[in-house]
Parts: sequence; C-alpha cells; structure tokens
Amino acid sequence: MSPDLTERPRCDQTAAWAALQTHFYGQGRDFDLRKAFATDPGRFAAFSLEAPHVFADLSKNLIDGETRALLAALARECRVEQHRDAMFAGEAINTTEQRAVMHFLLRNPAVAHTGWTQSASKTVADAWPEVLATRQAMLAYAEAVRADDAITDVVNIGIGGSDLGPQMAVRALAEFVLPGKRFHFVSNVDGHELDAVLKQVRPHSTLFLIASKTFTTIETMTNAHSARRWFEAQGGRDVPRHFAALTTHVAAAAEFGIQTTFGFWDWVGGRYSLWSAIGLPLAIAIGAQRFEELLAGAHAMDLHFAQAPIEANLPVQLGLLDVWYRNFHGLASRCIAPYHSALQRLPAYLQQLEMESNGKRVDLSGDALEQQTAPVLWGEPGTNGQHAYFQMLHQGVDVVPVEFVAVRRAAHALPGHQTLLLANALAQAQALMQGRADAGGHRDFPGNRPSTFLLLDALTPASLGALLALQEHRVFVSGSLWGLNSFDQWGVELGKVLAKDIAQRLDSGDASGLDGSTAGLLQRLR
Repeated sequence: MSPDLTERPRCDQTAAWAALQTHFYGQGRDFDLRKAFATDPGRFAAFSLEAPHVFADLSKNLIDGETRALLAALARECRVEQHRDAMFAGEAINTTEQRAVMHFLLRNPAVAHTGWTQSASKTVADAWPEVLATRQAMLAYAEAVRADDAITDVVNIGIGGSDLGPQMAVRALAEFVLPGKRFHFVSNVDGHELDAVLKQVRPHSTLFLIASKTFTTIETMTNAHSARRWFEAQGGRDVPRHFAALTTHVAAAAEFGIQTTFGFWDWVGGRYSLWSAIGLPLAIAIGAQRFEELLAGAHAMDLHFAQAPIEANLPVQLGLLDVWYRNFHGLASRCIAPYHSALQRLPAYLQQLEMESNGKRVDLSGDALEQQTAPVLWGEPGTNGQHAYFQMLHQGVDVVPVEFVAVRRAAHALPGHQTLLLANALAQAQALMQGRADAGGHRDFPGNRPSTFLLLDALTPASLGALLALQEHRVFVSGSLWGLNSFDQWGVELGKVLAKDIAQRLDSGDASGLDGSTAGLLQRLR
C-alpha cells in the first residue's frame, strides 16, 4: 500500500465502515421515510443545509441521525479533510500523473489577499500570477469580440470538457447572453454535426474557437481542419482574425494559422476547465463581469468546502450520501432532474464530471477495489422526464435516488408557468417518498424512494458557479473515500489508440490479426 493510502485508509478498510455495516443491517436497510417524518416534526430543519447560493433539503434521504454520525466518522477516519487540504495546498494528489489539482485557483478573485495565495504553498503562489494574467487577457479578448458587430457567430470546436462545460453554461445563462451573437458547439467527429453548423454561418462573420490542450485531439482537429477548409473555400481570407485557439501548444496553433491563443495548465483536468480559457465562449456570451461573477460563486463554494465542519459541509454530506447508497443500499445509478429548461445540459455535464472521475476499479496503489464506485448518472429536465422515465422511478423494481434542482425565481414573465413547474418538482419528490397503496397492484406506488432537493434562488452566473463547484467537490469526497485518483482518465485512451489503427484498415481493407467480429464489421462497412 502506498504511503498516501497508509495515511488515508480506504473506506472499506476502516472501523467506521464496519460500524456502518452493522448499522445498515440492523436498521438502515429497512429505514422508512414516512415513519421518520411522522415521528420527527423537526426532520426537515435537521436535515437541511445552507451553502453559498444553494439550499439543500436532504431530509428525504434514507438516513437518520445515527447514519449521519457514522458517515461523518467515516469521513474523519478516511482523512477526507486532510486530503482536501492537500488539494488546496497544491500537493500532487493526482498521483498517477504526479500533478497538483488546482482548478480552484482559476476561481481565485483578482483582489489581493482574498483567495488561496496569501498563505498558500509555493506551488499555488507560483501559479497564481500566470493564472491571473491569462484570465485578464482572455476576458479582454472576450470584450473585444463582444464589441465587434461584424462577428455574429461564435463556433466552439472541442470535445469532452472542452465542450460540455462551456456549452452547458452558455445555455444555462441564456438570459445573460449578448443579443446579436449566436453560439454554436461542435464536438462529435461525425461530420453531420459540423456540417449542420456551417450551413448556418458565413465566413466573414464567424469566429472559430479551437479548444484542445495539446492541439492534437483527433476529433477536435478533424473538425478544425474541416472548418478551415470550408472557411477558405467560401472566400474567407483572414484566418488569424476568424480563428483563435485554447491550447498550450502555441507552435501547433501557429502552424494552423492561428495567432491568438490562450493556454491553461496540466493541473487543470478537462472536466474542471470551464473556469479557465476553455470558458472563453461563455465569457464572450455573458461578458467579463458576469464571467467573474461565475468564478466568484464557485470560489464561495470552495471556501465553504474548505472551511465548514463535516456535519455542515454540503459537498461532504452529498459525497457521503453517494457512498451510503452505492455501497450499502447497492443503488447503481442517480437521476438528475433539473426543473429549469436552461439546465438541459447539466446531466450530461455531470455525467463526465462524476463517471470520468470516479469510474475506476483500482485504488491509488493499483489494487482492485472490493466495493462499487461511481454510479451511473442520467436525467432530463422536468417536467419532460415525468412523461418519460419517472414511471420507472415510481414503480420500477430498481430504486434510484433522484436529485432535484429547482430555481425559485423565473427569468420570464409568463403567468402561471413557474408555479406549475415548482409544484411539479415538489409533488414528484413527495410522491417518491409517500407512495400510494393500491390493493390491485397496478396503481400501487411503493414510496420510500429517496431524493435530494437542491434549490437556487435564481439561475445567475454566481449561483451556477456555486452549483458546479458543489458537484466537483462532492465527487472529490466520494473518490477520496473510495481511495481513488479522481483526476486521471486512462480509460479514455484505449479506444482512441485502436480507432487510429482501424481507420487505416477501413482505407486499406486489411483485416489481418483482428478478431472475427471486428474483421466482419470492417468488411461490411467497406
């Protein structure tokens, strides 16, 4: 076992874990929410938490005071707080790549002595000047593009974290997007996606942003080269004006014809990169001030995570719940139900955040895990989901915890809509918990199905920033408990390597050495 795991025991190798198992088999697996509310009129207050910009009702989860205390003991025995502090200190907690994990620094406010730099480690302090300079240059460029009436369309070409974050955020903050400019996102190497966007834009009024840290990502660069060929074929002449790059490979961008580049650092994972130059399309969309409000909301949640005690720490409590459901109740998935249409891409964003981070089967030492890790995340905005998969949530055999995300104040003035939307969110959470008995069976709702309710006062840059940082830190907590490295993603690599070989074989027809299925499909496709 590595020194890191010796100092931070894996959750299933602790005394607290054994105590939780005893508690679960003694009373936890038969916990009934309806009885809990009937016997404890103060349950809502006792199991609610207030964090920056986010109110969380955890009372409809399958926990009681003893469960909560035992889970807190697990976090302490696994030294989650020390692991968190090591991250904020800039230690190389990404052990397989020997890197620090410092996306929190991207949210540090520019005002002196208010962030992580005043009493931080040398690693954090040394990185800060370049972070601030890059942010200021990126935001200045964003303001220049916003002021350029000749640019009507911005096309972001990236994939994974270079697409999901900015795409989700631009849609979520549509209320704040500058009128007169349209924003498009191309990620899939499937040419139909790029082709559909190119049919909507004109070369002389379009800015292409190529987002690739290494400027070698095959999907991104295939789309980028196709976009440039289209641009030139349509009469475009000024590549430096109409193309910019979000990359650290300045030489490769220059060879492409790009002069404007904004970099980021190897301590920023793609799924944590919205706060960096990868957020440029969002900064153009909502402006520098609003972008800094997004950063401020996230920074406020960072401070909450760093300072609040375990019992009042919302990211810690959510991460503990995830372990409780995954490893004790055996629940394999979690449904994300945002009751705001602007959050339509939030489930997809969270899928990458959690499943790429914690979809692992070995611990930091490379030893096989004996417990399950990341649940499958899925969902759609309410009320659409109610008319699709909520049937299964209410009456299916599998129990699926649901995470409702609701916004109190609407950004529109249409009468009646917000009341009905919020009523549906509350009613679905209530119905999952209460159920309804029916002797005939077909209309029987078993109830006692858990949910968490996250409430924002309004969907603003600050509240969105806080919500996303909350989810980042929650994933950190569950990964820390499982003894994982949540900040690498080697599982993405094998398919990429094989795809390069198969692409050549599709051209040549050479199927030698392939398994029978792949060889047969290759010949069929030719």
